[in-house]
Amino acid sequence: MMLRHCLAAVALLALADARAQTPPAPANDGLNLRFADGIVAIVEDKVITVDDVRRDIQPLIPQLQHDAANEEAFNRQLEQLQDNVIQQEIDKVLIIKDFKKDDKKHIPDSYIDSYIADQLADQFDNDRSKFLAYLRSRGLTMKEYRTECEDNIIYHYQEQEQRKTSDVVSPVRVEQYYKENKDQFYQEDQVSMRMIQLTKIDGATDDELKARADTIEARFHSGEKFEDLAKEFSQDAHRSKGGDWGWQKRTDLNPEFSEPLFALQKNEATPPIVTKDGVFILYCGDRKYAGIQPLSAVHAQIEQVLSAQMTQSSMEHWLERLRRNGYVKHF
Repeated sequence: MMLRHCLAAVALLALADARAQTPPAPANDGLNLRFADGIVAIVEDKVITVDDVRRDIQPLIPQLQHDAANEEAFNRQLEQLQDNVIQQEIDKVLIIKDFKKDDKKHIPDSYIDSYIADQLADQFDNDRSKFLAYLRSRGLTMKEYRTECEDNIIYHYQEQEQRKTSDVVSPVRVEQYYKENKDQFYQEDQVSMRMIQLTKIDGATDDELKARADTIEARFHSGEKFEDLAKEFSQDAHRSKGGDWGWQKRTDLNPEFSEPLFALQKNEATPPIVTKDGVFILYCGDRKYAGIQPLSAVHAQIEQVLSAQMTQSSMEHWLERLRRNGYVKHF
């Protein structure tokens, strides 16, 4: 414990020198007010600074501003985001330490070289001058940046390895979840819809479009595939897909379409529907009727939900152990 405190003191002294060279940070995220000395936390021998947290937060602020209903909500959500990022930074240090304590584990140099090459391409367009300017802006040497990249690789590797430890979801648990949450698996009426659309271009009248649609309808009833007719005649963006619009719910469509469409059985088509936008023929490729879906239809979905829950629980227990065994001081 004494060694940990000595390391923390050394880190604090190093930070004091670094802060003197750090340009003032923007105050609109409130971090400078929350952490007046520029230190957010000390984890083992690493100091987490306001700038470290801000670097992770800044790309997320525009979306936060977009989603917030008002300034009060924005400030509340921003503070929660800051707390989450701080905890993530703390956990990252502990996760990397957990990896490095095993002398048998190491990241091959080739992995780090490849990671840096990807960063150079993705973030700096393979422009080395931009990359070097970025290092200068952060006060990093190439060696320090390489260590940072290695730590990022370790962090993601450790997380992936931890996720692999989750148990396989048993059929009993899947069935139990289904019984306890049946309301989640209610589905509305749905139709797998294809459509032929004839639009009013080149001065075509409703009567002319209706006559063309009647001809198409007759060819369908004589045995031609609706998909082929759609590719030949339809005038919308789905023509190349044979007029395929995928699964549609009643609520997805206007009544002038939904009522005739949902009166169809599988492999039936509506008579031509005349609207102000043109003439349409709708086709029912398949039906899903309203009600609770059977377990067989949602088994894979439930497995994913339960697997995610188990993974989250496993991750939380792992992180709690690392936090208990590590030195963390919050500011």
